[in-house]
Amino acid sequence: MGYTRYVALVGALIEGKEVFSTGMTHEVERCEKAISLAREGKTVAVVSSGDSGIYGMAGLIFELLSGDESVEVEVIPGVPAFVAAASLLGAPLMHDFASISLSDLLTDWELIEARLDAAAKADFVMALYNPKSSKRVEGLGRALDIIGRHRPGSTPVGIVRNASRKDEEVIMTTLKETPSFAEKIDMLTILIIGNSSTYSSAGRMITPRGYRLEGKGA
Repeated sequence: MGYTRYVALVGALIEGKEVFSTGMTHEVERCEKAISLAREGKTVAVVSSGDSGIYGMAGLIFELLSGDESVEVEVIPGVPAFVAAASLLGAPLMHDFASISLSDLLTDWELIEARLDAAAKADFVMALYNPKSSKRVEGLGRALDIIGRHRPGSTPVGIVRNASRKDEEVIMTTLKETPSFAEKIDMLTILIIGNSSTYSSAGRMITPRGYRLEGKGA
């Protein structure tokens, strides 16, 4: 079971298997079908990208089960997109960070703005999911404006598209210059925005943890 794009990514692993896939906005239908087949005694894999417990299908499965323990569920940990993106950028998540989705499909934009403002004010490194789609083009600019109230334009920003997938692309830039890369940003992109101590060195984005570096002036 899974979103059509994600099922295609694991095509080599599911040859000869019964496959049920649908497009976006059909998440409930997919999970209900998975539970129904599991109740028939079948072993069912619900495919998510990254980690199924982070913006994935694990939570929806448990919600639909409503405490029904007759169906055994195992959540298999994965590699979240912001972790894959961070590994390509260097070490930007070495200190406290916040992950925020800019999609207002399931969350009111007013709440997203409040979370952006609070996280930026609290000096979290920020990972932004779903920054821009073909129809939702204004949110990213508004998000960057909110973050810019609390961060200088020189703040390092990493833009990673298709992390750990075909056509992977990594861009290192700054908060001020991020809008100039808007055409390269879509739903397959993760943005990681540094905090007040994040810096760039030798093409890497680094957020110090606070270790004392003898002889290094730290």
